[in-house]
Amino acid sequence: MKTLKDIIEGIKIQKIVGDINITIDNISNNSNHITTSGLFIAKKGNRVDGHTFIDSAINNGAIAVVCSDDVDLPENITKIVVEDSTEAECYLAANFYDNPSKKLKIIGVTGTNGKTTTATLIYQLLNNLGQKAGLISTIIYKYGNVELPSINTTPDAIELNKLMNDMYLDGCKYAVMEVSSHAIVQKRICGINFIGGIFTNITHEHLDYHGSFENYIKAKKTFFDNLPTNAFALTNIDDKNGKIMVQNTKAKIYTYGLSHMADFHARIIENTFQGLHLEIDGNDTWFLLLGRFNAYNILAAYGSAIILGFDKQEVLAQLSKIPPINGRFNIINNNDTYIIIDYAHTPDALENILSTIEEMDINGKIITVFGAGGNRDKTKRPLMGQIAAQYSDIVIITSDNPRYEEPADIIADIEKGVPANLNAKVFKIEDRTNAIKMAINLANKGDVIVIAGKGHETYQEIKGVRNHFDDREVVLQIINSKKIIN
Repeated sequence: MKTLKDIIEGIKIQKIVGDINITIDNISNNSNHITTSGLFIAKKGNRVDGHTFIDSAINNGAIAVVCSDDVDLPENITKIVVEDSTEAECYLAANFYDNPSKKLKIIGVTGTNGKTTTATLIYQLLNNLGQKAGLISTIIYKYGNVELPSINTTPDAIELNKLMNDMYLDGCKYAVMEVSSHAIVQKRICGINFIGGIFTNITHEHLDYHGSFENYIKAKKTFFDNLPTNAFALTNIDDKNGKIMVQNTKAKIYTYGLSHMADFHARIIENTFQGLHLEIDGNDTWFLLLGRFNAYNILAAYGSAIILGFDKQEVLAQLSKIPPINGRFNIINNNDTYIIIDYAHTPDALENILSTIEEMDINGKIITVFGAGGNRDKTKRPLMGQIAAQYSDIVIITSDNPRYEEPADIIADIEKGVPANLNAKVFKIEDRTNAIKMAINLANKGDVIVIAGKGHETYQEIKGVRNHFDDREVVLQIINSKKIIN
């Protein structure tokens, strides 16, 4: 419990009406979550204006309201008028939860692909090194024995500060979090004290939200622009935008890469279905993760740990023990037919997966099953169709999360990118289960099946309803049913 006076400390306030020495027991931007002695933050979103829910919040127990519109409120309700209630929320939440980012060492990971793997590697590595850490990722929020399902890659400011405070109270010294472009633009991370930021890569994604690739780059770059002087900025020098990301940062800049000279450099010695053999800064190490793209993720985690002052040999030893991340290049071996389940849902991610398999010099066919999310960036759909057809022997285009779009329309968009001379290798099956079943039935020993787009997800969203769907479960059910029949 805190007084409203404590909670609004440091906030840019335009007007105060009412008593600020009242005690606040809860804080929320959702009127349904407000209870007795609550503080309601009225924010203007893209679809909903929180000011329309002020009466509901008061009915539920709000005794104070922060708003950007100078609305009329009952005399017994304290009103705090601010210029930007979204920005104010960050600092209100931080004050309410005792400014946890000043007590924890927060590391942020941003980019298009590789965020989840890199953040999870650093989280596991720190814990393996005896440093208790928390994780905020696309897949899960995790600290100690607590595991919470992830709602957003980066939670809103109130949930984020609560999570970090819970981590601190649980004894965490570090917190590693994915930083999404949406979170940056929507000011969910303003006021957080990061000790380091990592850039993985950037390719076309979320253009439906940002409007242009330039705006998307600008959003990511803002994260590094705002890092403090005592932080580090670790950037992928092999990405053509790697230097741009950190050109205006006040943080100390470090680089990592495979192709260019860098502070942290790796060379791929061997890339197989059993793992990666890398030479990192002159040290040969075998890792359980697979693929060239994972060499970058491993290198980013390694570089972060060295910057933080950990011993090089111990870091490599602990990194080498970490298994593949859930939903990222997970392999099921079905009688020497490799079935790969991966979250790849962008053109670059899909190409990374397929080119990695090609580099492994397999003896059989590559069969790719994928779709694209509905009500999202449509420009990437034909690009994914082109890439799948280019690298695969058989392509099965199917549903991902169609949301409110018709699956057939999404599939048609994807198919537009397939070169005319490659159309014969492409099949279209709307039902994802049947698409996976067809891939397994077509495969022979030595073939590789890639099932892309959903990875760790255990649902399929159709017309606003989330139905249970897990690619891994479906694969195992099909395999087991074939064994019974045989």
